[in-house]
Amino acid sequence: MPIGIIGAMDAEIVRLLENMDDVKQIHIQGNTYHQGQLADQEVVLCKSGVGKVNAAICTQLLITQFKAKEIIFTGVAGAIHEDLDIGDICISSECQQHDVDASSLGFEKGIIPYQESSIFKADPELIRLAEEAAKSIPDVKVLTGKILSGDQFISNVKTVENLYRAYNGICVEMEGAAVGHVCSLANIPFVIIRSMSDRADHSASFNFVEFTKLAAERSCHMVQQMLKEA
Repeated sequence: MPIGIIGAMDAEIVRLLENMDDVKQIHIQGNTYHQGQLADQEVVLCKSGVGKVNAAICTQLLITQFKAKEIIFTGVAGAIHEDLDIGDICISSECQQHDVDASSLGFEKGIIPYQESSIFKADPELIRLAEEAAKSIPDVKVLTGKILSGDQFISNVKTVENLYRAYNGICVEMEGAAVGHVCSLANIPFVIIRSMSDRADHSASFNFVEFTKLAAERSCHMVQQMLKEA
């Protein structure tokens, strides 16, 4: 069974695709799934598109259509932990959707009503492999912790402070918790790897454009190192 690898944008998967061998392309529901070999591992690589719904659809198809045995999401994010800077790495210990809000019904923000869990824990072995892989990147800070997801591009210092205080997250992005949600329900191991393209503040939109390529390449490098050790 293959390892499923997802990135939301072309920049987040292009380096991995360039290094794949024996690639076969399969088109399903508007997405292209690249099936082949990467670092001597059988993989299926896909660009999901941005946002939680796109990520969830892609994850489910990797599981049901391609029988993926585990899922790795690679890409960029905005730092919300004060120790992180552009280019640093976050590895998910768990994920949560920060934009779920049923507080008017008496639920805490971030809690999905009537569901057993709203926080989705990453696989310990995949976390270990990611942490080991991160050691191959010099002069980069690596944090393992909660990754927050929402259908919003965060570019406000006050919002960053609120997210950190409310959820104790280390970075914020738009897909990871959806991947974790689907994988948890299907009992499929997963991990989210993010390199910081910005600090989710007033300069985020400018930094995102400037540093996405650097950050994405670091995430891709980590994924390849993980595959070599898997």
